Amino acid sequence: MAIRHRSTNTGFTLIEILVALVVLLVGLMGAAGLMVRTVQQEAESYQRLQALNVLQDMVDRINANRAVADCYSYGAAGSTMGYNVSALTSCSLGDASQQAIANADLTEWNNLLQGAAEQIGSAKVGAMVGARGCVQQISAADQTYRITVAWQGLSETVTATENNTCGKDQYGDEKLRRIVSAIIRIGDLS
Repeated sequence: MAIRHRSTNTGFTLIEILVALVVLLVGLMGAAGLMVRTVQQEAESYQRLQALNVLQDMVDRINANRAVADCYSYGAAGSTMGYNVSALTSCSLGDASQQAIANADLTEWNNLLQGAAEQIGSAKVGAMVGARGCVQQISAADQTYRITVAWQGLSETVTATENNTCGKDQYGDEKLRRIVSAIIRIGDLS
């Protein structure tokens, strides 16, 4: 007579498969979340690089036309709105060609802030989200200027410094405002 042994594993296979699927699903969701966060950080990094390029562009433009550096400064020291072509003030420094260069530089800088460096059809896509640029004279005595580029970030971070008001209150929550700035001093070469 043959003895039959009853298997003690009956029914556990389905539960084991379900547990394995749950573990696999949790792992895949974590990987998907990591990929989304990575893409978001790459976009933030790209925007910061674009802002630094636009900032350096204005530093170079002011240094190239330093005799009329005051023509590049606009708005009050507490201005939050940033550059706008319609807000150009008339400049009485230097000669007409230097003034024309300053106005052309400011217009070109505004175009860069709006994304004119890269276009898809007629859409300007080469700039940061909601980019604004500010050029403020912070000391008339030694001709010191603060050049700032502000834009809207994709996720919240620490609040930008209070002493730099470029783009302040323009992006909803202040934790979304990103800024890069440079301070330049125009030397007296005479």
